[in-house]
Amino acid sequence: MERIYIVEDEPRLRKELCGVLERNGYECITDEDFEHVTENILKMAPDLVLLDLSLPVHDGFYICRSLRAVSDVPIIIVTSSDSDMDELMSLNLGADDFITKPYNIHILLAHISAVLVRTNGRRGSLTLSHKGLALDIGKSRASFQGRDVELTKNELGILKTLMEHKGTIVSREELIRELWEMEEFVEDSTLNVNINRLRKKLSDIGVSEYLMTKRGQGYMI
Repeated sequence: MERIYIVEDEPRLRKELCGVLERNGYECITDEDFEHVTENILKMAPDLVLLDLSLPVHDGFYICRSLRAVSDVPIIIVTSSDSDMDELMSLNLGADDFITKPYNIHILLAHISAVLVRTNGRRGSLTLSHKGLALDIGKSRASFQGRDVELTKNELGILKTLMEHKGTIVSREELIRELWEMEEFVEDSTLNVNINRLRKKLSDIGVSEYLMTKRGQGYMI
């Protein structure tokens, strides 16, 4: 099990992100000691670091630079800053990836998997496929026989979850939990709307009767 060290000073976001990662098979390490972040990361020896830029005591640039001076641990910058200069500086300092908040959790997970593959040779993929339909998680696009369509974050989440459980029924409750796990409340009708929109988009690229409703149980592909 890969161990991910989360450097995030907002307690609620840190807790929610840790919960999401643990439900997706990762072990999480969090810390509120922002004065000794570099030392603590080196001591815990995680497989990957999720690093915010805006932090008390030392900012993410300082921590990234300090880590790179002594370690090649994979680093993904996760920040609310969408500045090209911040991204360029992060990559120049040795970060492996840069993701802005608010992020799509499924795309964040795909980037984590890709960085682990690239840096540590672990297995993982940014693409899923089933019955001729390919899902590019990193680009949030589905393609079939040369035609493709862009998906919203919720449509991506629905299709990704169903493809990961292909051939088995996924309950409505599980889908809602997977899609909106970082939100406190979601109306049940919201799932219906997203399911219908996803079906329409798949139909537009020639994929019909792909997403099946199992009455009283859920959905499957």
